[in-house]
Amino acid sequence: MTIASTALALSLLAVAADKKPLAIEDVFEFEYASDPRISPDGKNVVYVRKFSDVMTDKSYSNLWIVSTDGGGHRPLTSGNFGDRSPRFSHDGTRLAFVSDRSGSPQIHVRFMDTGETMAVTRLPHPPSAIAWSPDGKSLAFVAPVPHEPAKVADMPSPPPGAKWAEPARVVDSLVYRFDGVGYLPPAFMHVFVVPAEGGTPRQVTSGNFHHGSAGFVDSPPVFTPDGKTILVSASRRPDWEYEPLDPEIYAFGVEDGSVKALTHRRGPDAEPAVSPDGVLVAYTGFDDRKQGYQPTRLYLMNRDGTGARCLSAVHDRDVSSPVFAPDGRSIYALTTDRGNTKIARFALEGGEPRIVTGDVGSGRSAYGFDVSLSVSRDGTIAYPTTRPDCPGDVAVVGEGRLPKRLTALNDDLFSQRTLGAVEEVFAKSSVDGREIHGFLVKPPGFDPAKKWPLILEIHGGPFADYGDRFDLEKQMFAARGYVVLYVNPRGSTSYGEEFGNLIHHAYPGDDFFDLNSSVDAVVAKGYVDPARLFVTGGSGGGVLTCWMVGRTDRFRAAVSCYPVINWTSWVLTSDIPSFGVSYWFPGPPWEHPEHYAKRSLLSVVGNVTTPTMVMTGEDDYRTPMSESEQFYTALKLRRVESALVRVPGESHGIAGRPSHHMAKLLSILGWFEKHAPNAKE
Repeated sequence: MTIASTALALSLLAVAADKKPLAIEDVFEFEYASDPRISPDGKNVVYVRKFSDVMTDKSYSNLWIVSTDGGGHRPLTSGNFGDRSPRFSHDGTRLAFVSDRSGSPQIHVRFMDTGETMAVTRLPHPPSAIAWSPDGKSLAFVAPVPHEPAKVADMPSPPPGAKWAEPARVVDSLVYRFDGVGYLPPAFMHVFVVPAEGGTPRQVTSGNFHHGSAGFVDSPPVFTPDGKTILVSASRRPDWEYEPLDPEIYAFGVEDGSVKALTHRRGPDAEPAVSPDGVLVAYTGFDDRKQGYQPTRLYLMNRDGTGARCLSAVHDRDVSSPVFAPDGRSIYALTTDRGNTKIARFALEGGEPRIVTGDVGSGRSAYGFDVSLSVSRDGTIAYPTTRPDCPGDVAVVGEGRLPKRLTALNDDLFSQRTLGAVEEVFAKSSVDGREIHGFLVKPPGFDPAKKWPLILEIHGGPFADYGDRFDLEKQMFAARGYVVLYVNPRGSTSYGEEFGNLIHHAYPGDDFFDLNSSVDAVVAKGYVDPARLFVTGGSGGGVLTCWMVGRTDRFRAAVSCYPVINWTSWVLTSDIPSFGVSYWFPGPPWEHPEHYAKRSLLSVVGNVTTPTMVMTGEDDYRTPMSESEQFYTALKLRRVESALVRVPGESHGIAGRPSHHMAKLLSILGWFEKHAPNAKE
């Protein structure tokens, strides 16, 4: 070894020695790439770069561009704004996007050659789901159209100069508030078109229905190649409020607003994609059997709605976001297997797809919700990519080419921080011997000869999964010296329909044994201290946290985040009542009181001796604060050590403001550290 190479090696060791575990303030340092859109010629990718500002305690997003060879990485927009949804025109000369930089969310268009940008709309309500017409002359989008609010009485006018209280709000709809949105204004979502150079938007759809969504799936409008028709998913049945998973794909005439349903089956039909020649339409959905978990399939039909057939019948996994290959002979789509989202290529004849690449996703959670793909004319695919050590970057892949990561948004932070190593774990459930798959994060500087405390972190959903992705919360726990276990118990998606429906009308239930057996398997490795076991989880994971401490006293402390405690009160106060009574239960609580009572967490609260903290956002309408209050009060009446943490202004997840996310993490860690065996009483 030369003197120079020896010096270099020593300097690298010094840098490595200076690296420290993640600190809680690093919440503000992370950046995430999402929604990458490749230019039609395949030369550049524009993506949304998300970041947080420590001075305003808010999160923002700008648009950045990078060439597909990795060069030319630079911002297209800047500042503390919300820039999102970049979409190239078909000739690649312009970029449409939504931004609030003009004071409220509006559609903007940027000319790629000069950089000039103009606001196309001046709407009173925010637009979304933008799409270019094939000739580039107009843009389609979705926006709310207000209607006359419900009223039961006329109030007199206040006298001049008087300041009366806010008027009473009259509600006459089933869903009148929604998590992350708040109380809903009286309005329906409709499709509009507007000249790409700016002008007056024209409404294309009509009626008292919502257009552009399918249950919980966004389904933006799509032009046919001739530009004469827009395809969009909508539930236009009279009882749409009571059937949340039965939208159809409709064809609307752009000029005259004529409407024709292209699908007719019972179940959701969404995400239409039109073949390059305009002959075929791909879409996603399933035949609704009112099961808790029903894998979303890929379908193909003729442009007029005839000849519908399933292309993914033998692929027992969810499929989403279909995009035709440039030659129209196959379809790219996203699919998830064993926790990881992948890009797959489906033949028009059906059969098992060919996996193009994995590791799709972006964000701070192992859920990996922020997934997408876009395809250029030469077949290059752009997508967000994540790994346990990569929160979210932009990558491309093409036929016969290996995936290539184009950005490294957090390498500057990671050059100064050491992450916990992540590995797969497996266990056999004690109830039926099924294999339970999951992941484990070890603390930085992990020594297997030592005894470490363990946190079991349980995912929500409950029909969701954890994958081999970056997870900020779990890395933060590991940075404080915990081994963190997170697994996919029965009911988790991406393991097939049969596994997912093991909890159909039986949740919470035998998932206890899956989780408990997974803890046993890790304890058996010898480096976990069985006297320092802790459990936490959010939403459905909050439910199972309460379920665990109601069935065992092995955990030193528990933190249940935004749980459901009483299924009867939940289904009557949450923002998804029709979904709850139709899919998670066999009917409403007054028809099946024993069913709701058996699965209530109040049924096991009498067994709890574990010190338990409950935490929920005060603006959470998915699992309202009243749920947490019930469990907390029950524990207090039983004189079990407990605490209730209320986070103002936060909806489901407690991550709207970075400081609130920090407070969530510190509260969990503080509660566990307070109840560690060596903690001072």
